[in-house]
Amino acid sequence: QVQLVESGGGSVQAGGSLRLSCAVSGFTARRYCIGWFRQPPGKEREGVATIDSDGSTSYADSVKGRFTLSKDNAKNTLYLQMNNLKPEDTAMYYCAAKPRAGVCLRFDLYDDCGQGTQVTVSS
Repeated sequence: QVQLVESGGGSVQAGGSLRLSCAVSGFTARRYCIGWFRQPPGKEREGVATIDSDGSTSYADSVKGRFTLSKDNAKNTLYLQMNNLKPEDTAMYYCAAKPRAGVCLRFDLYDDCGQGTQVTVSS
């Protein structure tokens, strides 16, 4: 059974930084996508940053140059370093995984998702 547990959210002022963590267990796919998604208040869930089994990363245009996804295989943990945060980054952030490669930034293609961690950025 796949388990994804996010942590690290919080409230920061614009320009600040946060690092999100996602502890992954039970996920053993050889071909996969795994990454971060977010759902702003009143909006659809959207892709933020993902990585596939070939090590290729994808970022939403809105976070390029500010957010960095990384993966510690020894700790089975996925990270999202978020710098220069903006009020529009306010959202619930989710970690998700699917045992298939291909299009990674589309949330509707994912099988498993964590409970989320809230990020609030004030101006």
